[in-house]
Amino acid sequence: MSRTSRTPLRRSRTALIAAGALVAAAAGTAAAAVPSATAAAGCTVDYKIQNQWNGGLTSAVTVTNNGAAVNAWQLEWSFAAGERVSQGWNATVTQSGTAVTAKNVSYNGSLATGASASFGFNASGSGNSTVPATFKLNGVTCNGGPTDPTDPTDPTDPPTGDRVDNPYVGADVYVNPEWSAKAAAEPGGSRVANEPTAVWLDRIAAIEGVNGGMGLRDHLDAALAQKGAGELVVQLVIYNLPGRDCAALASNGELGPTEIGRYKTEYIDPISAILADPKYAGLRIVNTVEIDSLPNLVTNTGSRPTATPACDVMKANGNYVKGVGYALNKLGDAPNVYNYIDAGHHGWIGWDDNFAPSADTFKAAATAEGATVNDVHGFITNTANYSALKEENFSINDSVNGTSVRQSKWVDWNRYTDELSFAQGFRTKLASIGFNSGIGMLIDTSRNGWGGTARPAGPGATTSVDTYVDGGRYDRRIHMGNWCNQSGAGLGERPQAAPEPGIDAYVWVKPPGESDGSSKAIPNDEGKGFDRMCDPTYTGNPRNGNSMTGSLANAPVSGHWFSAQFQELMKNAHPAL
Repeated sequence: MSRTSRTPLRRSRTALIAAGALVAAAAGTAAAAVPSATAAAGCTVDYKIQNQWNGGLTSAVTVTNNGAAVNAWQLEWSFAAGERVSQGWNATVTQSGTAVTAKNVSYNGSLATGASASFGFNASGSGNSTVPATFKLNGVTCNGGPTDPTDPTDPTDPPTGDRVDNPYVGADVYVNPEWSAKAAAEPGGSRVANEPTAVWLDRIAAIEGVNGGMGLRDHLDAALAQKGAGELVVQLVIYNLPGRDCAALASNGELGPTEIGRYKTEYIDPISAILADPKYAGLRIVNTVEIDSLPNLVTNTGSRPTATPACDVMKANGNYVKGVGYALNKLGDAPNVYNYIDAGHHGWIGWDDNFAPSADTFKAAATAEGATVNDVHGFITNTANYSALKEENFSINDSVNGTSVRQSKWVDWNRYTDELSFAQGFRTKLASIGFNSGIGMLIDTSRNGWGGTARPAGPGATTSVDTYVDGGRYDRRIHMGNWCNQSGAGLGERPQAAPEPGIDAYVWVKPPGESDGSSKAIPNDEGKGFDRMCDPTYTGNPRNGNSMTGSLANAPVSGHWFSAQFQELMKNAHPAL
């Protein structure tokens, strides 16, 4: 799909930078959205199964646009009984897993308010097909017909009040003025300084502001100043669990493994109180909840070679599950708050041993401490990581000389080769175990572009499966397990809403230019240790196949500005700046 067919996230009006001070002023949007291809929250779908037999079916669909006029449309739904589309007419109908997308053809793309378009398709099936539970028109859940998300009689729909299906559609997104100032101060940084990035609340002090910096209320007040007449999304990272990041010293936190009480009363409760302030009710607040925590309980515990004593402790005391559940419950009380749980990435969760157990762990957290699945709006993958969005030069179904791509050293029996396919596949799995069928996925694309001169133009040589994969893969890391300040990485897709079926947005949650961890031990008062995975001279461990780390030298403590990394990310950006 071409980049121009996606809907860019609309940047909020950002702050001007003058003489080292931040001066709030309306500066206009950095990139226009595509309002003509965005449906208002209103549509009706008439989905009829005209004929069904053991082996197939024929369906006729009419979609009516009850919102603003559009000049292009796509309708999305998911099959529940193993159906596979074989033929379509009056629309281009495609399928990925259970997710189906029908897009207009050349002669029926324009839909005025109240106008309808009809199409049909044939599909294989078992004879047990039913009307899909949810439809989305241009990323927005339809409010009429069989898919009314506000229908109190539908037990599959969350009681979301004023929440919309996708908070990013039709909204501007908050530009963090502190990050924007650092980016703009870099040579060439003005090209991306107006991109929206997340605000990280990585310790209790961050709520009020650290060392004279902006606190949570400061950011929300700045967001109100940036907000125009339309909607505005503010992206927050909730990141301060007790015993945080048990498998990576660089991002350890301030709370000890047993300090769940402090996490609740000194961290989550104050954040919840601020978000519930009626002053901020007009903002759409998107929370990324506790990066890297829950997957560690699956992959880094017990008898696995990647296990750590610290992760065993957190699994045994249950404080990751309790903490995430408490955060979801408390933060989800406000109707303008959208919680997305961090779900690792394909190079972590994509293996069979990790995929289903991770989903089950997320479900346990989402139903702990008073939380329910209705407190979860979706999930986010690749947060602060480098996994390529799409690997277009090889597929998981390819083979070379009779050897499957899954057997290559790089893929190593993973079920997925990139983040998009993983996010879509994991979304289906999560819905199958009880999460709401309308959940959306976010993908952090802040550092997974892998562009520049090292980006392959086509597949590798077919002399072996390894030369084929290694020669063609965009992700140029030495090993998929390398995560710290990666050499050669680039900015990825710019933030944008509803880019693919099931994906609510591509986002920049990890602000480009902020370090993953120090390349040597640096004393600090933030609880952050020295992890050898950030040391470019380290020869590795079982988590990265005993490989070199590929990390940049001279890196500061995690979260601190790293100019060399920012310059490298701009140089290797894909799409290029």
